Amino acid sequence: MICRLSRTLLVLGVALLTGACVTSQEWAVWSRHPAHFASGDHAFFSMRNQDHSRARVAQADLDGARREGWWGQPVTVSSEQIVER
Repeated sequence: MICRLSRTLLVLGVALLTGACVTSQEWAVWSRHPAHFASGDHAFFSMRNQDHSRARVAQADLDGARREGWWGQPVTVSSEQIVER
């Protein structure tokens, strides 16, 4: 019984601490969507471009973002930086 209570309190504590790290704007975006990423392509793009200063964006990425309605913090690049695949 005590072990079960301790485990429940631990899980609640971890949930509270991890949820507290989100800004209200980020929480509003996340709460409007059923998943963290719109698609597998969205996830791969986000993992590949974690460093926005060295973002690698292809025209196919832009087309997919428009078609699938990607959300989150936008990655902005100039038209000269868009690579062709």
